[in-house]
Amino acid sequence: MLTRLWRALAHEPLPWVTGRERGSGSLALRLAGGGRLEGPLPDPYATGAYVTEVRLDGRPYGQAARLMAALEVAHGSEFAAELDDSTASLALSRAGRPAVDEAPPQTTWQWEQRVVDGHPYHPNCRSRPGFSVAEQLAYAPEHRPVVELGLVAVPAGECLVTGAWPAELRDGGRLLVPVHPWQAEHVLKREEVRPGFAAHPLMALRTLAPVGGGAHVKTALSTRLTSSVRDISVYSIETAAAVSAFAQALAERLDGRLHITRTLGAATAYSPDLAAVLREPPEMYAGTAAGERVVPVAALAGTPFARSAHWRAAFARLALSVCLRILDLGVALEAHGQNLLVVLSPAGAPLRLVYRDLADIRISPARLARHGLPVPPLSGRLITDDVTVLRRKLFGSLLTGALGATAGSAAALGEDLTRAVAGLPPTADTEALLTGPLPAKALTLMRLSPGVPGDQWAELPNPLTGR
Repeated sequence: MLTRLWRALAHEPLPWVTGRERGSGSLALRLAGGGRLEGPLPDPYATGAYVTEVRLDGRPYGQAARLMAALEVAHGSEFAAELDDSTASLALSRAGRPAVDEAPPQTTWQWEQRVVDGHPYHPNCRSRPGFSVAEQLAYAPEHRPVVELGLVAVPAGECLVTGAWPAELRDGGRLLVPVHPWQAEHVLKREEVRPGFAAHPLMALRTLAPVGGGAHVKTALSTRLTSSVRDISVYSIETAAAVSAFAQALAERLDGRLHITRTLGAATAYSPDLAAVLREPPEMYAGTAAGERVVPVAALAGTPFARSAHWRAAFARLALSVCLRILDLGVALEAHGQNLLVVLSPAGAPLRLVYRDLADIRISPARLARHGLPVPPLSGRLITDDVTVLRRKLFGSLLTGALGATAGSAAALGEDLTRAVAGLPPTADTEALLTGPLPAKALTLMRLSPGVPGDQWAELPNPLTGR
């Protein structure tokens, strides 16, 4: 936790950090008011815990929450409480981690549930505000429970539906909307909740894979996870079918190297608290060859795959070539380790990519038009021609998220990228990737700026250039 917080303090544009002084293996931050915070030289792509102590005006701190409270900055006390909660939840997660000699996962959902440490860089990597310890054990994927989803019956005329809502989730003139049991107990207290079906919670916690198979269910779970309060907006339901069809058509231009998990149906009772999205399970894109697996990228850190420089370079080459091509065509994917999955051959070679959850991609009409591609009938936050926004969306998720976390250090990421970028098409996006600093969400700044909407950004040193 302290390592992740120190990374944020070292790199994010925090208004009360007035200067940074780099020494031999150390970094000192000058603070507004004259204070001084000193610690080891940070590795912005390290996922292991290497910071055991920092010194604020000469006084040592070894716990993230105590350091945050001692800094006495605006909203720091609230953030310190969240850091304490995240620390306790991380300890709970690690206490239940699989044994070293446990058999490797056989299914995609089992791979997802092996992600114990949560977000690879966020100090709130395991923050579960509003969840008791019992609820974490009952619902959090890292504890490997089976969750009983409920169903709320809503008159069809009072719902917005896009795509095809299945017959098994209808009751005459009513739609049966799947709801998470935490949501049913804490938010939908006045709703009658019918028994539903059992499901395995996935990495996103609010998305689950039914035990009996079939479409994955994204539920509305209105609690804060890491940075944001998660729900399912009416806008997401309105655009779900059109975005899914558009993205699938675009992916078909990549010669089978990218699959999009289609949105099969989406419904809302015109409320972000009562909505659900049904989408294809990613494992359906494993080929017919025996032994192919579909693995979320976030689950790869620390595996034999991630420890192989040859494997990481091959994966980076696949991910960069696919995602940069899609960006050039006009779509910036939010390709972090949760949304991005890789199809592995029986021998473990990275073959193809699978992308899920289209709710926060960005689409550029100008780029689509440049390639003679139809512009989908959409408006709102998904649509932008702003080059900075598009690159931040992709680079901030793929480079400083998925690839960085898989590599586990700046040195390893630099080696992976050096081997992977050879032969990439010489586009303006590629040039920006090769020469400039890399964007990353300023996750701590965002938590300390509750009145500022949207994402805020930091710039990390590019391991290809050192700048």
